[in-house]
Formats: sequence, C-alpha cells, structure tokens
Amino acid sequence: MSITDRSAGAIAPPEAAGLALVPYGQGRTRGLDADDLGAHGVAMDQLVALGLPVVPGLTVPAGSARSLGEPGTARAAVALVEQLSGRRVGDPARPLLLRLSASAAGEVAGLPPDLACLGVTPAGAGDLCTVIGSAEALHEVWAATVRMIAEYALGIPAAVLDDALLDAPEPRARVEALLSLVARHAERPYPDDPAEQLALAARAVLARWDSPRARRSRRAQKLPADLGIALHVQALRIGPAERSGHGTAVSRHPETGRFGAQGAFFRGVRRSAPPPHTGEPLDRLAAGTTLLDHSLLTLERHLHAPVSVDFEVRDGEISLLAASVQNRPPLRASVCLAADLARDGALERDEAVRRIAPAQVQELLHPQLRLTGDEELLVRGLPASPGAAAGVVALSSERALELAAEDSDAVLVMHETTPADVPGMLAAAAVLTSSGGIASHAAVVARGAGRPAVCGAEGLRVDRAAGTVRIGDRVLHEGDAVSLDGRTGAVYAGTLPVTVAGPPPELSTLLQWADGARRLGVRANADTAAEVDTALALGAEGVGLCRTEHQFLGERLPLIRGVILAADPAARDEALLALEHAQHEDFKALLTTVGDRPVTVRLLDAPLHEFLPAPGEAREPAEEQRAASLREANPMLGLRGVRLALLHERLYPAQAEALFSAWAEVAATGVRPRLEVMIPLVSLPEELQAAASFVREAAATVSARTGVDVPYRLGTMIETPRAALLAAELAEHAEFFSFGTNDLTQLTYGFSRDDVERQVLASYQARGFLSASPFARLDPQGVGALIALAVERARSVRPDIGLGVCGEHGGDPESIAFCDDLGLDYVSCSAHRVPVARMAAAHSALRDGRDRSDGSGNRNGSGHDRNRTAT
Repeated sequence: MSITDRSAGAIAPPEAAGLALVPYGQGRTRGLDADDLGAHGVAMDQLVALGLPVVPGLTVPAGSARSLGEPGTARAAVALVEQLSGRRVGDPARPLLLRLSASAAGEVAGLPPDLACLGVTPAGAGDLCTVIGSAEALHEVWAATVRMIAEYALGIPAAVLDDALLDAPEPRARVEALLSLVARHAERPYPDDPAEQLALAARAVLARWDSPRARRSRRAQKLPADLGIALHVQALRIGPAERSGHGTAVSRHPETGRFGAQGAFFRGVRRSAPPPHTGEPLDRLAAGTTLLDHSLLTLERHLHAPVSVDFEVRDGEISLLAASVQNRPPLRASVCLAADLARDGALERDEAVRRIAPAQVQELLHPQLRLTGDEELLVRGLPASPGAAAGVVALSSERALELAAEDSDAVLVMHETTPADVPGMLAAAAVLTSSGGIASHAAVVARGAGRPAVCGAEGLRVDRAAGTVRIGDRVLHEGDAVSLDGRTGAVYAGTLPVTVAGPPPELSTLLQWADGARRLGVRANADTAAEVDTALALGAEGVGLCRTEHQFLGERLPLIRGVILAADPAARDEALLALEHAQHEDFKALLTTVGDRPVTVRLLDAPLHEFLPAPGEAREPAEEQRAASLREANPMLGLRGVRLALLHERLYPAQAEALFSAWAEVAATGVRPRLEVMIPLVSLPEELQAAASFVREAAATVSARTGVDVPYRLGTMIETPRAALLAAELAEHAEFFSFGTNDLTQLTYGFSRDDVERQVLASYQARGFLSASPFARLDPQGVGALIALAVERARSVRPDIGLGVCGEHGGDPESIAFCDDLGLDYVSCSAHRVPVARMAAAHSALRDGRDRSDGSGNRNGSGHDRNRTAT
C-alpha cells in the first residue's frame, strides 16, 4: 500500500487492535501497571505526566503482545504512530520510520535488541540517505533489523545468514545480501509495507524471547520461564545529520557530582551500539541543552536520584526516548543530589542524611586505586587502614625517611612495627606488615595518621639483610614498586593510578545535618596537637582518647626507656624529670589546640615490649641485662597500664603534674579545656583507688605551686572483663568510664589481637562461626553484653557517670548503633574515621525515628553543648 493509498482512506483500527494499543501517557489512566506496560511503558507514562517531551509512540501490553504479529494490529499501530507524530512512513518531505523494542516489568538481562528502520524500502532508501546526508548509518541499522527478522520470523538458519554476510563487509552490501537471501529462502520477499514489516518484527522479538537461550538466561536470573514482555512502537523521525541525531545523557558530572547534562551526541540514525569515539559533546547540539537540562532536573526532583536519559534531536527539537534512574551513579553525584534536593525542599534533611551510608563517607574521604582487572595481585591481607597508595618498597623506617627526603613515595614493608618505627610510618605513603591484625600497632598508628595499611599479609616474608620480600615464588627487592588498597587488603605489583580524595562541599553540609540528627557524641583518638587539629577539622567534638605513650615514639623513645631501665632511684628520678618536661610541652600544645572542648588523657598504657630495646640494641651490657629481665612471655597481659604505675610510683604523678601544669598555663590565656584523666587496664578497685590518689596528689602539688585548682574528672578505662563485672565498685572511684573495646575483645575471647586475625579469624568467618572480625565489629553477645552490664551497674551507683567507647569500634557503623542503643554519651575513633562516625550516629538515631534529645533539648547525651566543625 502506498503513502497515497493510506492517506486517502481513513483507517479505523479493529476494536481488538485498538484495545491492544496504548499511546505513551495513557497507561495509567487505563489502569495498567508495569506488569502490563513493562518498565519502558511505565517510564514513558511518567515522562508524559511530568510534561516532558517524548518521542511519539505506543505500548502493546504484555498480555496482548502477540497480537502485534497480526496484520490488523500492526496496521493499526502504524496508523496510530503516524497520527501521534504528524508524519507518514514513506513521505519524502518529512520522513518517518519505526522502531520496535521490548521491556519486562523489572530489570531483566537478555531482552531482545531493538529493531529499527522499520518502513524503509530499497526504493526509498536513497531518498532517506539524501535527507540524512550519510548512507552508512541507515544501512547498518537496516541490516541488523532484516537479519533478526530473517532468523526469528522467517525461519532462515543463523548459519546460512552468517555465511551470506561473510562476503559483504559494507553495510549496503549486507542489506542487499540479506534481502536476496530472504527472497530465495522465505515464502515471499521481504515486504515493503511498513505494517507487514512491523508484524514480522514483533514475531521475531517474541520468538527471540522464547528461544532456549533466552529461557536459560531467565532461569539463571531466577525469573519465571513464561515472563511476559510488552512491545513498544516508536516514531523514528528522520532529518538532516547537521540538525538531527540521538544521544545519551546523565544528570550529574561523574567527577564533581554537580548538576548538568553529561553525555554524547551521535548524528544520524540511532544504533544500539554506536561506533566508539564517534560521539560529540552535548554542547554541539543544534537545539542546545536547555530543554535537556530541564528534563533531567525535573526527573531528578521526581525520582530523587541521578538519572539517565536517551534522547533524539530532529529538526532542532529534543525528545526523550527513555529515562531511568542511573545505575550505580558516582558517589559524588549521589551526595550532591541529596544536598540539592534538601536545600530545594524536595526532600527532608533527615532523609537526605539517610541516603548517604557511612561507608560511602569513608570512600569519599580516602584515595582509591583505579583498577581495570588486569592488575597483578601479589598478596591479600587484612584491611587495616582505609585508603590507597603506590610507592617503592622500603624495608626499614630509616629507608622510608630517606625516600621521603627525596620526595619519593615509599611503602614501608615489615614483619611488624614498633614505636621506634613510627617516624618511618609517618614518612611512608602506606604500610604493609606480614603479622598483626586490625588492632595491631601498625594498624592503630596508620589509622591515626591517615595512612593506608594492610596487615597480616599471609605468606609475605621480609628479609632485611637480603633486601627482599618473598611472596610465594615471587621475590620483590627494596625499591620495587607496589600499590596497596587499605580498604580491601589487596596489594598489587607496580604503580597503579590512584584517585585523589576530595569530597564535594555538599558532604560537609550533609554531615552538619547529621550532627543535628544524632544523639551520640563523636570524639577522636588523638595524641598530638597536629592530630587534634586534623580531628577537629573533620568534625570531632573533642578528644576521647589521648594515648600518652604515643608521645614517646621515635626520638622520644629514650625518655620512657630511661624510666623503665633506670639503674637506680637517682637515675629514675632524673629520667622522670626529663619525661615530665617533655610531656608538659606536649600537653600545652595539645590543650591549646583542643580549646574549650573535652579531652580525655589516658596515663601511660602500653605493653612493656613496645618500649624495651630489641635484643642486642641496648646502649650497654648492663642495660641489656635489665631489658632481658623485663621481657615477658605474654606482654599484652603483663606489666602495663596501672600495673607499671604501681611498680614505678612516680610515673603517673610525673605525668599528671605535667598535664595539670600545662592546663594552668593554657587556662591563663582564656582557654579552658574540659579535662578528663583516665587510668588504664584496671581490674581491681584497689588499683584504681591507688592510682587516683597519685593523680589527686599531683593536682594538689600543682595547685600549691601555681595557685590554680585545675578542674578535672577522674575515670578509668574498662578493658578487662573483671572491670566490667565490678563496674559498680569502680564507679565509686570514677566519674567516667571509657570502654577500651580492643583489649576488652581480646581478653573476653582470649584472642591475641596481633595474631588471631591472620591465623584463626579468616577460617572462622569462612566456616560461618563469625560474620565479621570481633576486632572490627563489636560482638554484641559477648563483649557487648559485658558493656551493657557495666553500664547498668555503674549507673546504679553513679547515675550521672560519663560513658564512652574509645576502641576502634568507635568508628564502625554497626558498633556505633549498638553504643547508641545502650545510651552511651560518645564514641571516640581515629581522626580520619570521625566523619564516618558522625554519619553512622545519625543513621542510628534516624533508623526508627525515635526522640533524639536527652530530655533537656540537648541532643548530646553527655549533657554539654557540642562544638561542631564541618569537614
């Protein structure tokens, strides 16, 4: 039938055909849903309802899809699309072709491909190519359509089709070969009539969907074998290439997250897979991007998500072919959108906060490796400190320092680290150890310094004497390049590209809103003024743990060694005086930086072996003998914490006097930190009582010397199961408790936090005994039960007792939720996890919509205003 014939006679579609054809935008009014219209039909209905420009088209519902293979329905469909588009198939002045596509109710892999160029004929192809200005694009799409119809609707075997195309490399030749093959093998030649072509195309699409391969695909996706699909017929309007084409755009810039159409534009007829590198920037669109930006913005406001659209441009007009929520949008896009929606009033602030998971905050704050899948994986270990880095292997702290001085990035690779290695750790770009877990010395120091680290790398053997690292049969030499991912625990050969961390400003906005939503305070574990400065910049409300032993690392190590290894009381007194002077300066800097915020200073607590010289490294034989006599079989359970202070009775007084004197000097400048002094590793109430007397005597000494009565609270760290059980008795002597969950986990399980993760926990997790390392995620049944018991018993004696957590669990979202449920006042974590903790605490408070205030209108359970600083 010619264009004249079809124009002259008014086509009245059969009643049954009319019911089967649903123009875009009418599905909802007919009471149809995704099961009927497919995902594409629903999406087009939404676009029309939003007043956005769409390509004219219709849907044949899934239940009626087979009717499109009948001539009457196909003819009615062609007539309806012509009416909707205001064009006629075959009209040389305003050309129109058709596209057939399919969609299921939800996301399905293996849908049949689109069939386009329906309506083109050998006689009219030349005119179409003249209009477009190029023949290749039209013939390429035309050939793909004819081939699929030939195989699935006309029964020509795929092998015959493939053989015929071997000698036809050019698109025009492929079309001619396929049409000739159909004429020879099918019952009749490939039709010129667009309705007949559409009917054949519908049969081909449905046959492809019914093929054994497609059924296997659905079975693999656990989808019903008889899952139906809706068919969609769209107008394919043809125009000059300089003013027409098609493209795809997303609503957000992938790197910045900012709103604005991002994508590519292709001239000519739309293909399912355009040739690579043939797209043009969207700013070359003849129609401009104003309407495209408007459409994307409208969709974002409606769908509350970054969106993706397919569009076409004809005669300078943009129309949408499809729209959907963007699959796996860049994280920055999600963050910026959440903030934009809330600022525009399209979303509540609490809902904007809920949209960004704590783990996503961590991802934005740390560099990431750019992986392609072709990397050489050397070894996997425990993800001890997030972030990524590349550098050359350094097998000693000294070598890491040398490389840093040369402006070279180093990865410090060691069996394990000690306090003496801290300068090298700080100079290195990353740390890799063959032993230790996520609560080991290397992990704790790396997290505090913001260095990526992988610990407990199984099979890694370091030979410093030979200058090599052996991993199985692979041998690396000092100076070889490696790349490390502290988030996954993977270590790769060579220098891999690293994305630079840099969250968008909108993350700061979301974290400020999170601060308004959460009840739980967030402090930082910070030991120096520089670390405090970093923590405050990341939003910490104070210092929840200052580990004074970390002030004796590197060059300061001889100060504490002098106290421990003193040959006589006079030598010890001299060493203590030097220690007190050094700490006084450290504390002044720390307290000045803290400002008027809370700061919890823990008096010396470290396993003794961290301060003793290694065998053969003492300064003299006598010192070597004294060190040998102090070495312990199990130093984590030996002379540490309050036990060392009771053996060296001037140790804690010296530290406390340095602290109180520093506070008095800082207070004279108008800064008054809220000071808390903490006694570590207590198991007996008598230990706490004795250590508390040391602190009180030091305060009295400073008061007598300076005339300043230093205000402070005295508390203890709950690190042993016995301390948790005796919380009521300890609360008689303590104004606050801080749960040291690293040691409490170690002692509750009887797990060595340095060894068990590498040797036991991986196996336990593989067997399903544990869902996560108890050193990474707080164990609610065991360790958590002890904390809950301690909280209950402590409050029964001292209802206003301050309660916090300062182990690394203070930065884990699930552990934070547990602490929030217990009603603790704050969590404290390494500085670089503070934003994660802020978001996690907000998610905990928002997850059930409970009242987040403490009854006084203050959302901080610690009873004082919190100082908030955005990232």
